[in-house]
Amino acid sequence: MELMNRIQRYIPLCLTAIIALLVSACSISYSFNGASIDYTETKTIQIDNFPLRSAYVWAPMQSIFQNKLTDIYTNQTKLRQVKKNGDLQLAGEITAFDQFNKGISSDGYSSLVQLKMTVNVRFVNNKKHTDDFERQFTATADYDATQQLTAVQEELVTQMAKDITDQIFNATVANW
Repeated sequence: MELMNRIQRYIPLCLTAIIALLVSACSISYSFNGASIDYTETKTIQIDNFPLRSAYVWAPMQSIFQNKLTDIYTNQTKLRQVKKNGDLQLAGEITAFDQFNKGISSDGYSSLVQLKMTVNVRFVNNKKHTDDFERQFTATADYDATQQLTAVQEELVTQMAKDITDQIFNATVANW
C-alpha cells in the first residue's frame, strides 16, 4: 500500500519531466498551404504588373489576374510585398486569350467552346538563383455554345486566373 502511494506521488513529476523533454527536444513546423519558404532568408516578394499582350483582350482580365496573383502570396505566405528589389521577383505578361470550338453538334454547329488563357512568367529568386525560370502557364475553361461569351466571360476568366496563379504559386514557392 505504501509503495502504491509513493508511485502515485511520482507519476505527475515523471509525466511533467517527460513532457518538458519532448517539448524542448522537438520543434515541428507544419505548413498547410504548400509553401516551403525559409522566412529567415526570404522575406519579400516583388510582383510586377502583368500587362495584356494577346491579340484578343478583355480589359478586366488583367486586373482579375493581377489581384488573384497578389492575393495568393498575401494569403498563403508571410512574404512582405515590395515594389522593387524583392527577394523573390515575379514579372511577365498575359500572352494569349483565345476561344476554340471544342465540340460539334449533330447539326454541324458548335456545341462547346473552350477559352484558353496563357501567361508568360519570369521568376527570379535572389536568394537561390538556381530556382529562376521563365515559363508559360495555361488554363482552359469550357462553356456551352448557346451562351454568349459576354455572359460567362467574367466567371471563366476568374476561374482560369485562379488556376494559373495556383500553378505559379506551386512552381515558385511550393517546390512541387
